Amino acid sequence: MRLLRIIPSIDRRSGGPAEAARRLDAELVRLGHAVEVVSLDDAGESWIGDYPVAVHALGGRGHFRYSPDLKPWLERNAPRFDAVVVDGLWQYPGLGAWRALAGGAVPYFVFTHGMLDPWFKRAYPLKHLKKWLYWPWAEYRVLRDARAVLFTCEEERRLARESFWLYRPRQELVTAFGTADVPPDSEGLRQSFHRQFAGLADKRLCLFLGRIQEKKGCDLLIQAFAELARDDRRLHLVMAGPGEEAWLAHLRQLAQEAGISDRITWTGMLTGDLKWGAFYAADLFCLPSHQENFGIAVAEALACGRPVAISDKVNIWREIADDGAGWVGSDTVEGTLGALRQWLRASDDERRQASLAARQSFEKRFRIDAAAAHLASLIGSQLEAAELPDRRLMGVAP
Repeated sequence: MRLLRIIPSIDRRSGGPAEAARRLDAELVRLGHAVEVVSLDDAGESWIGDYPVAVHALGGRGHFRYSPDLKPWLERNAPRFDAVVVDGLWQYPGLGAWRALAGGAVPYFVFTHGMLDPWFKRAYPLKHLKKWLYWPWAEYRVLRDARAVLFTCEEERRLARESFWLYRPRQELVTAFGTADVPPDSEGLRQSFHRQFAGLADKRLCLFLGRIQEKKGCDLLIQAFAELARDDRRLHLVMAGPGEEAWLAHLRQLAQEAGISDRITWTGMLTGDLKWGAFYAADLFCLPSHQENFGIAVAEALACGRPVAISDKVNIWREIADDGAGWVGSDTVEGTLGALRQWLRASDDERRQASLAARQSFEKRFRIDAAAAHLASLIGSQLEAAELPDRRLMGVAP
């Protein structure tokens, strides 16, 4: 199968969709599919060259990533592909794909990546109002005319219906999602992390790894950790990831006011061996997010055999709870503290069992090879079904 991915950016710093795309595309190629990518990055960016498939970087303007070249490029090149996958909403790639492909011979599929979650409506009402102005003439049509809207878990699909009343996709499909298996040299990677960040080898580490932003509940984690830290002097929090300076300054101020500045290490963004070393060095991975459609870092922690403490707004929380791979609380300081204390008060045997369950959960649910095969199977099934007359495109109501 010949697939084209359209994505605003493949820069890992832009978040989970870029990382997920990179891993999915590498696995799709390994499975024998041909994959190319259109991104609206500038062609000279350093992260273009190490992407696992051919990238057509067309450039994009501003946060919206508008590119006048996208529509004509798609009109010329789309016939080379069997299907197109669009990543994300609220930026130009989706609208550009709709303008070029809607009603044509090459179907497109849209990954929403949690961007229809109703949390955004509650947390940012003014931004939601702006989206309402954009929705009827753009995003509504993008989703309506897609061959299918793709979700990474059932919870994400359910929540998507609560944000905008004018939401009528042709189909909603839930596809498996996950991450690649991790490097096996756990001891070597752990030591590499400890050499880089001296003084942590004798600590019990709680790790946050991801974009440091309000949505992730980083302030909740710091406030909850301040309470937890009183129970064990060896506890230490690692905050790993990029973030806006204003938010980072706010979080550091919270830590200072709570008297735990010396109990937190801020590493910045970690990649490669240092990233995996951080997972292996940690005793617990923490993500008290207010909204998370999947959480690639959660799957990475599970792959490393690390149990997790997450909020019930991370949409795979039910799977984590069912597998006994971690502890779940509400996205509040109290809920976060409750999940952390369950971990801390567990017996050594219970924590060992949680570590085993974490790895087993990854194997059962979150392997990228299974996710890529499932995505290819879903798209292939849709292409086969498209050989039958589409009553909707014929103007006949379904």
